[in-house]
Amino acid sequence: MLELRSVDAGYGSFQALFGVNLEVKAGEAVGVIGPNGAGKTTLMRVISGLIRPARGSIKMEGVDVLTTPAHRIVSLGIAHVPENRRLFPQLSVDDNLKMGAFMKEARHKYAERLEIVFELFPRLKERRYQMAGTMSGGEQQMCAIGRALMSDPKLLLLDEPSAGLAPVVVQQVFELVKRIRASGLTVLIVEQNVQQVLRVVDRAYLIEAGSIRASGSSAEMLASDTVKEAYLGV
Repeated sequence: MLELRSVDAGYGSFQALFGVNLEVKAGEAVGVIGPNGAGKTTLMRVISGLIRPARGSIKMEGVDVLTTPAHRIVSLGIAHVPENRRLFPQLSVDDNLKMGAFMKEARHKYAERLEIVFELFPRLKERRYQMAGTMSGGEQQMCAIGRALMSDPKLLLLDEPSAGLAPVVVQQVFELVKRIRASGLTVLIVEQNVQQVLRVVDRAYLIEAGSIRASGSSAEMLASDTVKEAYLGV
């Protein structure tokens, strides 16, 4: 479904990604793990068109993402839940969800998608007319994921969904990821909570200093000495 080949990217003269190769197949959940500053968020921004790579290729179901205007990338079926959620805090939950369905292709499915989001997140239905900025961190994360799902994506990009949340809420977020996966949606998730994410994905990539250092099934990554020493405290 998604294929990155030899991607270099950064910000001005600062290079954050070096020759990244990554693949996500339809129906998979794939994790990207690594330390702070490894390039994980840059990777997500490159895929969703927020920044353009200096070199390399990105294809979504065979379509060249790099020649697609940034505002049209969501129409390829890519929805990005950014780090720190990036909701519109002064708008209601309802209006934030409407923003997720702004693409022409998504508008006629609005009622159907809203029903799906409310079924997945009953709390959002309860808070429908509440200002998004007044909700708890966990509720805001639900709203951010719900907003992305409103576009009826094929691929959901989740950037650090557990960041800044209390441990009990982190558990809830990963349960939600499992439910999203069970619905058949393809997921690429960037996460520092290595043990948690490796329990919900099929495969994972380890990125360090902007380069892919290792990859394998979730079981292989959990058994990897490199991952154990660096991230699991073993």
